[in-house]
Amino acid sequence: MEVRDLEVNYNQVRAVRGISFEVPAAAAVGLIGANGAGKSSTLSALAGLIRPRAGTVRFAGEDVTGWRTDKLVAHGLVLVPEGRQILAQMTVAENLMLGAYHRRDRVQARAEIEATYRRFPVLGQRRRLAGGSLSGGEQQILAVARGLLAHPRLLMLDEPSMGLAPQLVDELFAILREILDAGTSILLVEQNARKALHLTSHSYVLQTGRIVLKGSSNDLIRDESLVAAYLGTSRIEEEPGRIGA
Repeated sequence: MEVRDLEVNYNQVRAVRGISFEVPAAAAVGLIGANGAGKSSTLSALAGLIRPRAGTVRFAGEDVTGWRTDKLVAHGLVLVPEGRQILAQMTVAENLMLGAYHRRDRVQARAEIEATYRRFPVLGQRRRLAGGSLSGGEQQILAVARGLLAHPRLLMLDEPSMGLAPQLVDELFAILREILDAGTSILLVEQNARKALHLTSHSYVLQTGRIVLKGSSNDLIRDESLVAAYLGTSRIEEEPGRIGA
């Protein structure tokens, strides 16, 4: 994906002010920053939920600026939204089927749902329960699994760790690492700067709709003073095996 000079207005507010960035194939890129920085507005524009005020978005060799969400999903650009947005009254199985709604290979889709139950046993155990009855962590796993059933080339995630206990955050990011290692690109919006920087190869720090800092995630982890200035934290602890990997 190549984003150039993207501007987004949201409720008459200029939320994104001419940002540019790239997401290489089979890579993870982070958009990090404080509340109100413009991160979610950026993803909403890329996913077709908001029409950009200006700028261009190229994905998989095509100019997809302003495309409808369903067309973007069919093209391989999939968003797991903030707050999970599980359909609470529908079962886990029905929520997963919605992830494959645009696909014509229904038999294969059903086979992949069965494989999803094996990959995420908690979903298999709760397949007949309403999505709203799941815990927050289980709903987030369901949201990610639903997104994967759309066969994304690029999976965008908006604040996936929000509201989760630390152990569940660790489990979620282990799943994201597996997805990345399997070849799916990831664009991650995440307030947990430590987790985001350890997962991604490059990151962009947003502040009031502008990119104020960018570079290798490893370099940003090491530059504590810069991260502290924009993210309000004095230390980002290292995770074994990430730095210098």
